[in-house]
Amino acid sequence: MRLIITRHGETKENKLGIIQGHLPGKLSDEGTNQAKKVALRLKNEKIDYIFSSDLARASDTAKEIAKFHPNAPIKFVKDLRERNLGEFEGKKKSDFGWDAKDFKATLLTPKKGETIEQLYARAELFFSKIMPKHHKDTVLLVGHNGINKALIAVITGKKHEDIRSIENQHNTSVNIFEIDEDKSHKIHAFNCIKHLSD
Repeated sequence: MRLIITRHGETKENKLGIIQGHLPGKLSDEGTNQAKKVALRLKNEKIDYIFSSDLARASDTAKEIAKFHPNAPIKFVKDLRERNLGEFEGKKKSDFGWDAKDFKATLLTPKKGETIEQLYARAELFFSKIMPKHHKDTVLLVGHNGINKALIAVITGKKHEDIRSIENQHNTSVNIFEIDEDKSHKIHAFNCIKHLSD
């Protein structure tokens, strides 16, 4: 399997330091531009299937990419949603005394939200579902910082507690993995945003 994982474009909420979690989020003008740029970058990939988070910020990014792959079925799934951040959602990071670019929100467990262990389990279950069905395909996943880091942890054989040590995913960053049926893998791109400066 050739697995391409990308994150949604910048949102208006990202710019304001608002914690989104399961909120839909709305792409900013810059985010829409980023989505168009990553779509151009992936234009020549032979993508067979697209799976995207059903949250607007990811689905809108996926739709931009899908314009160049009209024959690839696209599914919008809850499995690829960002981590449920419960009580933090809709609040600004500054409400907690955090810098807007600080990712401390992902280190805590909010009430009525998901733990890191639950996020990892969700990523692991999703990967275990698509791997047998698509082991000969090129599959694109469009998600979010937290779920993408969890997926990367699963693919690279790390544990849930290692998610925090994986570098935060840039908006529309591209990760490309080649994964064998025995789940051994090669990394061809990691958190790459060269398309944003082209």
